[in-house]
Amino acid sequence: MKKKILLIITGGIAAYKSLDLIRKFREEGCDITCILTKSGSEFVTPLSIESLSENRVYTDLFNLTDEHQMGHIQLARMADVLLVAPATANIISKITHGIADDLASTVLKATNKPVIIAPAMNVQMWLNESTQRNIKILKNDGINFIGPESGSMACGEYGEGRLSETNKIVDETLDFIKTYYSKPLKNLSAIVTAGPTQEMIDPIRFISNESSGKQGYAIANRLSQLGAKTTLISGPTHLEPPIGCNFVKVRSANEMLIACENNLPSDIAICAAAVGDFRVEKLNSEKIKKTGNVLNLELSENVDILKSIGTRNSKRPKLVIGFAAETSNLIDNATIKLNSKGSDWIVANDVSGGKVIGKNHNEICLLSNHGIENWPKMTKSEVANKLSQRIVDHFSH
Repeated sequence: MKKKILLIITGGIAAYKSLDLIRKFREEGCDITCILTKSGSEFVTPLSIESLSENRVYTDLFNLTDEHQMGHIQLARMADVLLVAPATANIISKITHGIADDLASTVLKATNKPVIIAPAMNVQMWLNESTQRNIKILKNDGINFIGPESGSMACGEYGEGRLSETNKIVDETLDFIKTYYSKPLKNLSAIVTAGPTQEMIDPIRFISNESSGKQGYAIANRLSQLGAKTTLISGPTHLEPPIGCNFVKVRSANEMLIACENNLPSDIAICAAAVGDFRVEKLNSEKIKKTGNVLNLELSENVDILKSIGTRNSKRPKLVIGFAAETSNLIDNATIKLNSKGSDWIVANDVSGGKVIGKNHNEICLLSNHGIENWPKMTKSEVANKLSQRIVDHFSH
């Protein structure tokens, strides 16, 4: 069955790329219908869109012929997905605040289908606080985003805000449709740990690490999209919990272990958190004061969450995946972890030089009893997508 896409083209210089977008969707066998806003028609014409899509182009909310033959409610419900590309700061603001003053914004408000937004705007418009507020609200509302990317812009500036390449938009849209409607993990449950842990020294000081939690959050989000009943157990981060996940906030390694145990049995366990290896043996009940002397802290090894889950006799998940963040001897250390922790897979990455922790990209090796896979550098969302697909494949065999 053909995938049906409603493409909404708004008024930015990147609108010219919508023609290539239509062509590529058609090459993939998609049925694509377009809404062109008034400002979008300043950059591309209805005739060119209609010629490529081989479908009528819709422009006016108050066209009586349109309302008789194909009203805005029908447009809002006819497609598998609504894709706004390019999406200007203006349309993003309209969607956020529920404004419905033209055909595009009215259809977006009336739809009961998933919406994907591919932003395109000047870097300062993208970084503007109101735009970022709107993005955060829309993500919390379950709206999906592709891009934007960093690069040179038509205005001569350089930075984030560039429309993603058309191949990426097509691939991610079709992948979204496939997973959104099939939910291949819908009969499975998963727990994912993410972020750092904090081990208190006194009431206001702690030992921790620089983990941002981005990779674990991306994995939890993707598993949830694929239908898994997902619990995200997170140490302190500045990230918003993914939509659709059961979210458990913890602080220490021991709290994280207890939360994991409380959420077993589970089919999948992914230990992506950067759990502190050590804790202070004796917590000071009062703030430690300066004395002019060297302060000695006695540290003890923390609980090993991955090993505890991977080697348990009862309620062990069917698939246990650990992470190995190393600064040297990556494969050797990851192999030791694979063999000693009871894990089925190890996701290993080199975190030396500050090139991964807190960043948006990752470069990993996936180790299992079947061998080692070296993955190219990709965004943490792309790592999450690829790892999740491996999980889908694992449970489908």
